[in-house]
Amino acid sequence: MSRISQHPLLPLAVLVGAAMVLGLAPILVRLADTGPTAAAFWRFVFALPLLLAIAGRPGGGGFGSPTRPMALAALFFVLDFSFWHYGIVMTSVANATLLCNLAPVVVTLFVWLAWGERPGRIFILALVLALAGAAAMAAGASGEQGSNPLLGDLLSTGTAVWYAGYFLAVSVARRRASAMRVMVWTTTLATPGLLAVSLILGEQIFPASLGGWLACAAMGLMHVAGQGGVTWALGRVPASLTSLVVLIQPVAAAILAWLLFAETMTAVQMAGGVLVLIGIVLAQRASRRTTGAMAKAPAPVAS
Repeated sequence: MSRISQHPLLPLAVLVGAAMVLGLAPILVRLADTGPTAAAFWRFVFALPLLLAIAGRPGGGGFGSPTRPMALAALFFVLDFSFWHYGIVMTSVANATLLCNLAPVVVTLFVWLAWGERPGRIFILALVLALAGAAAMAAGASGEQGSNPLLGDLLSTGTAVWYAGYFLAVSVARRRASAMRVMVWTTTLATPGLLAVSLILGEQIFPASLGGWLACAAMGLMHVAGQGGVTWALGRVPASLTSLVVLIQPVAAAILAWLLFAETMTAVQMAGGVLVLIGIVLAQRASRRTTGAMAKAPAPVAS
């Protein structure tokens, strides 16, 4: 084993790099030159051969058979990307990416209401801050940010609900299967679902330009490198630090949107974004204090 692979900072470096790669997701959706959900379909199509190759190699985790939690996670995956990709084209990249990361708040709220695992005062504060920040981001949007900023913000917030469901389903699936096996089956099962949604909504399925095809292929690489990198780093980096590092994704997305699409955030949006980030961090701290199923679940990974 090389000295580089044994370096104590390697997992952190991989986590930072993976979070930054995932920040490309909303940018590539804008460049895909297809319908919003069709872009997610191509992301999975290009990712699947790589995932299968990794899972099939020695020590890659293998394939096995899909389980009910994996199938449920795939369903939430379809809803997640369908809502989020429409949010990306309707509102600003910054709003869409930040609001979908409210999933930890939704997860902890669900555990509290459904399973009676009360998180305590920290979560109450996190919930208030996150909701106030989300409202500020929606209210502070300018009319030039997307085709329908308010609806885009609502769809992006709804994404957090579906992603929370995905996270809970994956946390159950991971008890009996490796991370790679879960990634293979959730991606495989979600792919035809995304195509079906695209056809039902009458979207343009095939990219209309070479640049669109390249963007779709890049999304596949991003899916494997970003999701895979974060998954590999989980368990090697403290959960408290992981919760902070994955928030690089919305920051990176906002910077890229500013550079590529000249998207700027108003002062109210910036203040709201800060409140959302603080709320997410506090919610993740609160979720780690709960018991039962959540105590055994891995930390959430950005989309």
